[in-house]
Amino acid sequence: LITHAKASGIPVFLVGHVTKDGSIAGPRTLEHMVDVVLYLEGENEQGLRFLRGMKNRYGSVNEIGVFAMTSQGLDEVRDPSGVLTSGRDDSAAGSVLFPMVEGRRPMMVEVQALVVDAAGEQPRRAVTGFPPARVHQILGVLERHAGMRVGRSDVYVSVMGGVRVAEPGCDLAVALAIASSFTDVPL
Repeated sequence: LITHAKASGIPVFLVGHVTKDGSIAGPRTLEHMVDVVLYLEGENEQGLRFLRGMKNRYGSVNEIGVFAMTSQGLDEVRDPSGVLTSGRDDSAAGSVLFPMVEGRRPMMVEVQALVVDAAGEQPRRAVTGFPPARVHQILGVLERHAGMRVGRSDVYVSVMGGVRVAEPGCDLAVALAIASSFTDVPL
């Protein structure tokens, strides 16, 4: 396919499957052979789809396009911040706005946390849109340095709208959301 595409000048699109951990299924050699790897991700609540460029041999990476699923297909969302934060309740504890940058696109996203007494012996941790291991570190810091006894609580953290945030700057927003929920003080 690569030889034919180069010889004929015809672009070739390969559509593949993504595993549960978010990596391309199958041999990794395929990922190295192509010029661009794009991920189309979505969530069901708002009908948003995110097109991420994870590898681009001839251009920038980590760029994101935001689209809304409509009856006519995918339409560009010109103001993703407005869509992602439109349902936010300012008076709710555990909610924080975070200005993230994905590639060259700044967006406001809402980080929500809920801290409740654990129902069982083993506290539950559920994280969406943020690396779970970092939430565990943040909980440790809050426990040790802020005196918040969150170790025996169930903790739920979510970046709203189906957005995935990887940048370290979001750690403060997650910590503030957890602290706000723990103390029941809206920010």
